[in-house]
Amino acid sequence: MARSGVYRARKPANDNDAALMRRIDELFTAWPFLGSRRMTAMLRAEGSPVNRKRVQRLMRLMGIAALGPKPKTTKPAPGHKIYPYLLRGMTIERANHVWAAADITYIPIGRGFLYLVAIIDWASRAVLAWRLSNTMDVSFCLSALEEALARFGKPEIFNTDQGSQFTSAAFTGALAEAGVAISMDGRGRWMDNVFIERLWRSLKYEDVYLKGYADGREASRGIAEWIAFYNERRPHQALAHRAPMAVWREGVACAKAVDMMDNASALPTCPRPQKQTQPHAA
Repeated sequence: MARSGVYRARKPANDNDAALMRRIDELFTAWPFLGSRRMTAMLRAEGSPVNRKRVQRLMRLMGIAALGPKPKTTKPAPGHKIYPYLLRGMTIERANHVWAAADITYIPIGRGFLYLVAIIDWASRAVLAWRLSNTMDVSFCLSALEEALARFGKPEIFNTDQGSQFTSAAFTGALAEAGVAISMDGRGRWMDNVFIERLWRSLKYEDVYLKGYADGREASRGIAEWIAFYNERRPHQALAHRAPMAVWREGVACAKAVDMMDNASALPTCPRPQKQTQPHAA
């Protein structure tokens, strides 16, 4: 046998990206203001010999970025129309007044991950529709929107960030066809998404991290059960300990949109409902 025909056995791959991505997600869910520099420092403090370039690559792959006031936190695709922000100083006083597309979040499963999107009613915090996907294209976002419109009517305003999925012609076209006014976050509007980040944090710490789903089917079943619990049974402190879907059905006002640019001290949660002299119309 020729020497050139004999090769040294390859060393097993030392690629722990899946485990590292899960830990990055846990840290980011707990502290969504962490950027790649702080994330790298925290991982190193835990004993992970990782450099910032790898952390940046994985965060891009996961579709996450530090929650904070900075330019171009989300990038629309070239040629996509950007709509004005319509919620400045608005009082959101009833169900189906304003819906929002929750930021796409990362869901770890087995040796990989999936992406999750949800459509939320702003006043009640009810999750109206959601979808899991293994890619970040527009189709699963559009599917969630179409389900929400079919099941729950239509809002007066739909608010999103400027991500390419939500600025796409398919997504904005579906809203325009339904006669819904489109609102998009601009620079400095990062605090509008804080209550959405809280939803994702609750989902992950109360369900995803506890169960450790092996695959997409398990994740889909488990997330469906948790969202049903969240909508129908889980007491929400910002809603005077009522469940979100109960508030949605009642059509009761629970939140006031505040201008986070002009009122930095305001909290992005709705106050407890005050005693009403006359009931609101459903």
